[in-house]
Amino acid sequence: MKVEYIEETSVRKALSFEIEPEVVEQEITAKAREYARKVKLPGFRPGKVPTEVIKRRFRPQVMEDVVEAIANRVVYPEIEGRGLKPLASPKIADLKIEEGQPLTFRALFETLPILELPNYRGLQVKSRTPNVPEEAVNAEVDRLREEAARYDPVEGRPVAEGDHLVLDVAWKPAEGGEGGQDHNVLIEVGSADNHADLNAALVGMSVGETKQVRLVYEESHPNQAMAGHSVDYSVTLKAVKTKVLPAADDEFAKDLDQENLAALRDRIRQGLLAAEERQVDREVKSALLEALSAGAGFEVPETLVERHMNARTEAAARTLARQGLDPNQAGVDWRRYRDSQREDSVKAAKADILLDEIARREGIEGSEAELDAELTRYAERLRKPKEQVRARMEKEGDIHALRARIREEKTLDLVKADARLTFE
Repeated sequence: MKVEYIEETSVRKALSFEIEPEVVEQEITAKAREYARKVKLPGFRPGKVPTEVIKRRFRPQVMEDVVEAIANRVVYPEIEGRGLKPLASPKIADLKIEEGQPLTFRALFETLPILELPNYRGLQVKSRTPNVPEEAVNAEVDRLREEAARYDPVEGRPVAEGDHLVLDVAWKPAEGGEGGQDHNVLIEVGSADNHADLNAALVGMSVGETKQVRLVYEESHPNQAMAGHSVDYSVTLKAVKTKVLPAADDEFAKDLDQENLAALRDRIRQGLLAAEERQVDREVKSALLEALSAGAGFEVPETLVERHMNARTEAAARTLARQGLDPNQAGVDWRRYRDSQREDSVKAAKADILLDEIARREGIEGSEAELDAELTRYAERLRKPKEQVRARMEKEGDIHALRARIREEKTLDLVKADARLTFE
């Protein structure tokens, strides 16, 4: 066997193999015998098909199996013997196989680049002081009032703008196709979230009335499944209500288990401040990663970029699914979306390499206690038993990713602790 190692770039490597004809012939014969024991052909007893017949009738399959067997036997030991660490399984290229001739092929793979790690201590980045304006507290109080609103019935008059309606809604694409229906839909007449023509159609309706309305959606509509299409709706008015907000006073605060309105506002302020501090922390760490990346010039393996692109695309699809939308029917060009993630994926892959090297040098790892604490928080958010969440993550291979995130966060904490922050 002849082997040549080629460094195509700092991360792309190749091993070129030439396998002797007699080795190839032995493997062809061995695979043909395996087929002969399994296949059934007219005119031959089971297990008695001559190997020469197998070689003729099943040549493509036999040759494919031969290449796979020989590649598995020679590629991985060669990689391991040279101390190489591929980021993914090698790809076979430039394959040539003919009976009586040497088998030749190349095994292509990527490795991490050799890093000259930039100085990661004492990086200077800008930050800001966490701040919660009173307007933000007021907005949260108003949101809580909206959640506590009651809807009183309105009788004796037709629908007016500002009313809240309970509707049964059926719809069908005007161009044809499958429609659907929803019952007891609550909407506000005149809301900017509604199509303007729907708002106009609802005004003046009476309880029990059914109205047909066709809505034409512009090409710029945010829902790509509806953009540029027309939909026929049938709406039946079941009830008219008016929304009554509770007053922002001490009684309202007591309903939320607070002593008075001042205590409620203080609780809200503290919660918003904690969220603002987390946001500032993310901003600083993002700036630190930018500074690290700017000081490090190395080739980023395409394997890692592809992983990030795939992960971002899958996350977007899962988000749609959680919203009740079929990702395949949402009108999204997923190939284009995936391609649009390349630039950010390159940055993310570069950050992964840098943080991994810093963690290795500093001996940073995620402890079992830290993993358990993160699983506890995750289980609480999902409102599921921690053991059940852990079992599912282990089955799906997500535990390793969680450990990696913990290690990455601890590494960023170290870099941040040594950073020089200038406040705006």
